[in-house]
Parts: sequence; C-alpha cells; structure tokens
Amino acid sequence: MTFPLTSPVTGTAQTGLTTPTYTLTADNPPANNAKQWFVSALGGTQTGVTVHTVAAPFTIAAFRPQNPKVLPVLNPVTGVLPSVPMNVYKFIVRKGVLPLAGQPYKPLIATLVIEVPAGSDLADPANIRAALSLLFGAASQQSAGIGDTAIQGTI
Repeated sequence: MTFPLTSPVTGTAQTGLTTPTYTLTADNPPANNAKQWFVSALGGTQTGVTVHTVAAPFTIAAFRPQNPKVLPVLNPVTGVLPSVPMNVYKFIVRKGVLPLAGQPYKPLIATLVIEVPAGSDLADPANIRAALSLLFGAASQQSAGIGDTAIQGTI
C-alpha cells in the first residue's frame, strides 16, 4: 500500500494546540488490507492530550479495498457499462475521550472514506487527484474550524 506515513506527523492548527506533533509507532492493523500506527509521544503544547493506551486508544489506520474492483464488460448491444463498481479507501483515527470527568474513556472515531469509481484510476487520474487536493486542502485550511464545529455544534 502506498501510504508511507512518517513520524512525527505535524498536526494542523486547532484551538488550544500549539504546533502539535504526533510520534507514531507501527501497530498491528485490524485487517490484512490495512496499515495502522499508534501515537506514542506528543510534541508542541497539547495540554490535557494523552498518548495511546489500552483504555484511551490513539491510532490512525489506512485501509485499501479488500478485493479491488475493475470495470465489467460493456453491454454487447448498447456498448454501455452495465454498472460501475466502487473501490473504497478508508482512513480512521481513533482517540479515547472522556465523556465526563471520572468516567471511563470512550472512543471518538473520525473516518475519511474515498469512493473511487473502478476504471477512473486509468481513465482520469488527474481529476481524482484534483478532488483529493481540494478535500485535503480544505480540511487543512479549516482544521481549527472543523474542531470548533465538533465541540460547539455550529457550522
């Protein structure tokens, strides 16, 4: 899998975090079509943030399709594709958070899902890259706003 996540990862701007970094250590992935890392150390100022533990996990995982799909044969009469299957890629961050002081940690799960139509990897790679460029650029630009939205419930 071409996902060479290197450690440390520099986090993006968030309210209350100053130059956050995350030291990653390779972990056993939950599936054979995945890679996973856990956060073993923090950098910058992240008051109250914890590293990975059994009780409060802090992991990131990347998944590729278990069985990548290809385009089916064209309809011999119409010349049209009968269907276009999707190849699904997932990136999941799990972070133990406290629902209430004195209570056990519960996992926050942040999932990014990318659904790529089979065949477009060959026929239109530039537009796949453009879509992802916009997605990650917008997420990076609005990282603090997304964090504020998750806490305040406003958009």
